[in-house]
Amino acid sequence: MRFAEYSRRTPPAAIVSLALMALSGCGTPGAPQPPSLRLPEPVNDLTAARAGNSVTLTWTMPRKSTDHLPLKGQIPVSICWRDAREDKGDCQPSGQASEAPEAKVEFKAPLPGALSTGKPRPVSLFVELKSPKGRSAGLSNPAVILAGTAPGPVVGLTAQVRADGVALHWTASESGTQTTLVRLHRKLLTPPASAAKPANAPAEGKPGTVKPAAEPALRDLLVDPQSGGQGSGAIDKTARFGQVYEYTAQRLIRVSLSGAERNGDEIDLPGEISAPVRVATVDTFPPAVPQGLVAVYVPEEKTIDLSWEPNTEEDLAGYIVYRAGPESGAGWQRISGPQPLTGAAYRDASAEPGRSYRYAVSAIDQLGHESDRSAKAAESVPNP
Repeated sequence: MRFAEYSRRTPPAAIVSLALMALSGCGTPGAPQPPSLRLPEPVNDLTAARAGNSVTLTWTMPRKSTDHLPLKGQIPVSICWRDAREDKGDCQPSGQASEAPEAKVEFKAPLPGALSTGKPRPVSLFVELKSPKGRSAGLSNPAVILAGTAPGPVVGLTAQVRADGVALHWTASESGTQTTLVRLHRKLLTPPASAAKPANAPAEGKPGTVKPAAEPALRDLLVDPQSGGQGSGAIDKTARFGQVYEYTAQRLIRVSLSGAERNGDEIDLPGEISAPVRVATVDTFPPAVPQGLVAVYVPEEKTIDLSWEPNTEEDLAGYIVYRAGPESGAGWQRISGPQPLTGAAYRDASAEPGRSYRYAVSAIDQLGHESDRSAKAAESVPNP
């Protein structure tokens, strides 16, 4: 059909539409979109930790730009700070970096001189990601630290294994310096493993057997300030035998933040972290001496019954009962059998009528370390 013939049968509006299609062509896209600014999405998980006159920032780099396009190549990063009590104002530059999209960043740098001196005061740190043309979609979330003069480092840290835990000592701060808290940080170095049960360990479910909770990999212990010029130290009573630990220490100044939105919150100004010390907690110590031994004659059974207060050591294997005659210099004999008793009681059915006896009890652990004998208890069996 010729165009002239078609036009005679087609409404005028349709002819206009067809003419426009002929001019523009089929499948032409709509209105052109503005070019991407390639602005990286702002960081929203920034954290900061100060130690002495350095600070460590951690954050996650974004994967996309603000217009949801994948980021490529290294992204310029600017680091800045301002007073935490100000919501707005100039952010003072303090460092530069360049990171890849989706990177888990740990950035450590010295504090600017303005933040490492003076009285403790809160400041907010930020990171700002830049486009290739130096533009930004905004600052990250704030990470608050304390600016000001940091306390001096802990020096002379030592660790010694004792029966009641690991004793830690360090050199006291010099006389006249500010008293501070001391934070002890403990790291478990022993790889987790299910240790074989000792052959002389009590069976599961019997008295005196409590399955210990899993050992935490990291633990902190805060030590209250002590007077300057005196020896300083603490005992880590949560340490367990058979482990290898690493300890570090740092002094802290703890400050309560002012302002209605932070009333009651506390933040620490920590000093430098000390050199680490390692200690292997080898158990060379016997259990505590059993206490409260009592001996009572039971006429109905014609026996002497013994009881005492149970020990609480986690590695306790049991108890050993000893008996001696009343004669001066009479030797002690083990009467409780070859295996340790798992309970804090014993019945002496071999006591003879008309005789008096002295008794004592010791405790033994799963490595075979035996305590001294307890205080004596005496009892007699009457004649028939």
